[in-house]
This record gives sequence, structure tokens and C-alpha cells, in this order.
Amino acid sequence: MTTNYAVVAEGLRKRYPGRGGTTALDDFHLHAPEGTVHGLLGPNGAGKTTAVRVLSTLLRFDAGRAEVAGADVAREPAAVRERIGLTGQYAAVDELLSGRQNLVLFGRLHHLGARAARKRADELLERFDLAGAAGKSAAAYSGGMRRRLDLAASLIRRPRVLFLDEPTTGLDPRSRNQVWDAVRDLVAEGTTVLLTTQYLEEADQLAGRISVVDAGRVVAEGTPEELKAAIGSDRLEVVVRDADRLADAAAVVLRVVGAAPDVDEDHRRLRVPVTDRVDSLTSTVRAMQDAGIVVADVGVHRPTLDEAFLHLTGHTAAQAEKEAAR
Repeated sequence: MTTNYAVVAEGLRKRYPGRGGTTALDDFHLHAPEGTVHGLLGPNGAGKTTAVRVLSTLLRFDAGRAEVAGADVAREPAAVRERIGLTGQYAAVDELLSGRQNLVLFGRLHHLGARAARKRADELLERFDLAGAAGKSAAAYSGGMRRRLDLAASLIRRPRVLFLDEPTTGLDPRSRNQVWDAVRDLVAEGTTVLLTTQYLEEADQLAGRISVVDAGRVVAEGTPEELKAAIGSDRLEVVVRDADRLADAAAVVLRVVGAAPDVDEDHRRLRVPVTDRVDSLTSTVRAMQDAGIVVADVGVHRPTLDEAFLHLTGHTAAQAEKEAAR
């Protein structure tokens, strides 16, 4: 089966001029299938926003090839712009206007007639649960409402590809979930979404595939589960109530699982890789009870994307961000 890609980047390079220069993209490769969410995961300074700006024709690149929605980014920038939507890191709404006025304005800027712009604005207000606040000034909107309004504005022309550059930065959990739901609805209708994020949970929740970006290049790609599996198996974690029984508990885990656990004395915690989630958990709990060891907490945890980032790049996302800021 031939895969149709909505976004293609091959060997992209972008260097910002100036003293010393900064290479923002270095042999950057990306293939995002149609009708999916493809995540670009990495810390600030990794090159995610530069990639979005290049692919959305806002920034020229120095080398390589890029294609979006079937149009060549370098040779056909106007065609690319007609087929995409873009939501940046900060909501680009006019706070002096109401929600409806903002969307009508965007509609007219996209060359819709007055009646068509009003109709499209009302459709989007309803879709993003903003109809009740349509007449209110955007200045009175919550952060989540502004982001949803901004997202609605990017959909005025029903884009084939939507670029979302860290769309939930600064939002509370409820507002973040609302944006996530809106993104899932768009993809269900066939829109391709290229999502940049430094939130590991966000990439895990939304993206079908993730490209891990570090120092301007993609260092790994796969599904969230594939990336987490790259650092190994699931982990059994046991927290005992009594620190004096920690050594006894470690012996129990060794006997049940067949591997010596890592011991965290400060937190009275044991960790050990396991291959059979259910059997390892139930057998360990039963053995602890038989040994008279009181367990404060126990569970089997899958590797996190943060751990995958550390494994794939040799440093954590936080460490990479500090390096980029220097």
C-alpha cells in the first residue's frame, strides 16, 4: 500500500546569520501521512518552531526539499499557503473585537464575502463551543477560550494541513483537554496536523507518530509506544511502608521476578524491569503479604517519553533546553 504524505521534508538545513551563526535545522527529515497527527517533540531550541516556519513558507531554508499538501514549499509558496492553517505559540486574536468579529475579520482577510464570512464564523463558534460567548470581547475570554478561538481562525479556509506550534503552552489542564479534543475532531475529519510540543504527555495523547528533535535534526521516530519501548520493558515499582523492611522486600522481588531491583532508600522504593505485567504484579503482592511486608504502593509502569528522550539523545529535555539557551 502506498502511503500518501501530507508533509515531506528531506535534508532541510537552515542557518541563521550573524556572529558565530546558529544552525537551527541540520539535515532535517520528516514524512507525515495524510489524516494523522504527527508530533515534533523536543525542548525549546531544538528546531521545532523553525521547522514549522520553513514548512509554512514563513522562512526560507538553505538546502533540502520540502512539500506540503502536494505543493513544493520553495517553488509554490502561494499554493502551500492556500492549503494550510497555522496556529502559533501565542493566540493571535484581537482583544478589542468579539469572538465573532475576530472570525469574520479572518474570513474577510481570506477573501470570503461578508455573508460567507459570517456563516463560517458562526459554524466555527458552534464547533469550538464558543457560541455562548460570541458577542463578548476576546479580552474577557479565558486562556483556553482564546486558544480555541485562535484554532478556529486557522480553520476559516478548511486547510488540508494544520500546523500547531505548542498550542497548549500555559493552559490549565481543563483548557488543554479542550484543545486536545478539538484536534482529535479535526483529524477524524481528514485534516493532517503537524504538532510541535515540549509536553511529553501531549505528544503521547495526540500523535500517531512522533519525531524526536534534538539540535535541529530528527534523532528518532516512531509511535509513542515504539519510542517508549526503545528504552526497555515495563517496570515493577514497590514502595514499602517500613524502611527497615526494604532489604527484605528487595529479596522478595529478586525471588519472584528473577532480577535484582534498583533500591531507592530515600523513598523506600524498589524498581525492576518485568516482562509479564499482570503475573509479576500479582505474584509480588502475594509474596509481600506472605512475608509480612506492608506495601504503601505498588504498580507496573511503562517507560515515559521523557525517559525515551534521555535514552535517545543522551540528555533530558531540560538539559537540552539549558544548552540551547547558552
